[in-house]
Amino acid sequence: MASNYVDSSKDVRLSKRDLNILAWRSLFLQASFNYERMQAAGWLYSIIPGLRKIHRNKDDLSNSMKDHMEFFNTHPFLVTFIMGIILAMEQNKEDRDAIRGIKVATMGPLGGIGDALFWFTLLPITAGIGASLAMDGNIAGPFIFLILFNIVHFGIRFGLMRYGYNTGVRAIQKLKESTKLVSRAASIIGLSVVGGLIATYINFKTTAVVKTGEAKVALQTDLLDKIMPALLPLAYTFLMYYLLKKGRSPLTLIGI
Repeated sequence: MASNYVDSSKDVRLSKRDLNILAWRSLFLQASFNYERMQAAGWLYSIIPGLRKIHRNKDDLSNSMKDHMEFFNTHPFLVTFIMGIILAMEQNKEDRDAIRGIKVATMGPLGGIGDALFWFTLLPITAGIGASLAMDGNIAGPFIFLILFNIVHFGIRFGLMRYGYNTGVRAIQKLKESTKLVSRAASIIGLSVVGGLIATYINFKTTAVVKTGEAKVALQTDLLDKIMPALLPLAYTFLMYYLLKKGRSPLTLIGI
């Protein structure tokens, strides 16, 4: 592991004040949202004070920042849990591939959990309470909604920051001898998440029909989907990956 770092010392520990500052910065997670790397710039902005404190060597800090500018997308209210775990791994100077794998493996599931917890549960309940008061002529309705929603929101945001960090530190100590296995498992989960994202987000279909005599065969539903569901989105993803490797810009791919 030490080969990944110029300075492999692990004597730095983030304080509660540091964690609170990072949690506040996480509010800007989507301030630089884009379709190439999604929340990556906001993610790096959120954790960079912690990285600067942990990595006192400029090369180590530079390598870490480059890694954290890779594609990232999760629920903005639960991101602090991932921040805590990743900063604990950075603090322990874990293998960079392991850090990347854990980040990819956790961002997808937390995105789904956050949607269900906040947008489909908390928001309808608190908005319903506020709206019912407002419809009865009570001016406090909107304020009740905002107060109730944000008590839960900020409680979870700051609570998960500390919980993720403390959990990460303990987990790293227990799994120190199994880092390679954890890294491999995280990579497998990460690839599974990417596969799920391809099938979910890439809506690539064809209505082409092949005629053979009097018979008609729908190219996608009768042939391609029989071979493997979402085969076209997968093929399209590999094409985009190939073009990226050939030096095509992301803007060109978006245009295509």
